[in-house]
Amino acid sequence: MATTKKQNVEAPIDQQETFVSLMTKMNDADAVSMEEKLRSLYLIQSTDCKIDQIRLLRGALPEEVKDLGDEIDALKARIAKLEAEVAETEKFIAARRLEVAGADDNIARYESQREQAKNNREYDSLSKEIEFQGLEKTLAEKRINEGLKAVEQKNAGIAQARETLEGRQIDLDNKQKELVSITEDTAREEEQLLAQRAQYEKVLDSRVLAAYEKVRSNAHNGLAVVTVKRDACGGCFHKIPPQRQIDINQSKKIIVCEYCGRILVSNVFEQEEQ
Repeated sequence: MATTKKQNVEAPIDQQETFVSLMTKMNDADAVSMEEKLRSLYLIQSTDCKIDQIRLLRGALPEEVKDLGDEIDALKARIAKLEAEVAETEKFIAARRLEVAGADDNIARYESQREQAKNNREYDSLSKEIEFQGLEKTLAEKRINEGLKAVEQKNAGIAQARETLEGRQIDLDNKQKELVSITEDTAREEEQLLAQRAQYEKVLDSRVLAAYEKVRSNAHNGLAVVTVKRDACGGCFHKIPPQRQIDINQSKKIIVCEYCGRILVSNVFEQEEQ
């Protein structure tokens, strides 16, 4: 009779899970000891702190570079829009000038015809046409002047935008050079630290890592795993009772600070790292 082999299936990650809830889920029969898991958590935390320091060197440069890039794109789009509007307005002005020229031609023709008018009725009709063409010419000239003013304003806006663009481009070039310089100096070190972190993660299951990331993201200083310093939590500095410190040093179970929720580990891990 065939026997079925049981498979160890890892429980799904609960995004609300914390170190406190995980304390009751850790498998004591696991091949990896609790002490090794705690040591790995501490080393991950230590590595993350070093990575944070490297990224702190870059400061706000990546965001500044992105913001400058966005501003430059917006300025280029504004210039392109203004240039398109200038082109359209110039076409409009050219059409109105043709209307003025046409009105002048019509006025000259009607005046010539009026001089040869055979009666008052024909004379008056031609006079009205001349008056109408004069009004058309005046309206076209008014629109030409409005268009010229609009073109002048838009060209001024283009010149100002280009001047601003030139300054922003210089700023962006300088920021990018500075960012590249800092990145090149720290890239290898960060890469090595990330590789180390990946090694430390191998002895931990995804639930523990998810809980660690959750606590770390909520901590203002990015610390989710701390040692006891001067009888107090290394994260929130609340006093830790002596018996609890003994339990922490034994590294036989996950112990969490009841005030801040950070996991507390033995100072031996810090001494080993140093």
